[in-house]
Amino acid sequence: MDIYVRLKELGIELPASVFKGGLYTPVRVVGNLAFVSGQGPMKDGKAVMIGVIGDELTLEDGQVCARICAINTLAALHSHFGDLNKIKGCFKVLGFVRCTTEFGDEPQVINGASQLFIDVFGDEGWHARSAVGTNALPIGIPVEIEAAFELK
Repeated sequence: MDIYVRLKELGIELPASVFKGGLYTPVRVVGNLAFVSGQGPMKDGKAVMIGVIGDELTLEDGQVCARICAINTLAALHSHFGDLNKIKGCFKVLGFVRCTTEFGDEPQVINGASQLFIDVFGDEGWHARSAVGTNALPIGIPVEIEAAFELK
């Protein structure tokens, strides 16, 4: 399966560049594993949404943000490798959700990213995962995703 054909079928266009907010590399490769630094819901260098899920933002807003984070994760991999077909699949996702103390549906928010990885990589997109609620994320974004991938 060609990943770019699959992305086109899903109507996904990868951004040309990935937002970088600190002293780190977006992708670090160790052996046959690629670790992608935390990605936020950014488009054209700006946050798509800012706020707290369970307050001014909804569960659905969070899922949209998580999906955008996953797309940015793929963009980081594409930028690093030049070809997403070098990726076998996703094996680990860590998602952070900026939410109210009472919210409690962090896993449902991160499903927005998980579903994208499954849609893109098929069975190789299924992964281990953690979904953590927090009171703050950089520049006020509501979701941040980091992920790890196996290389072919």
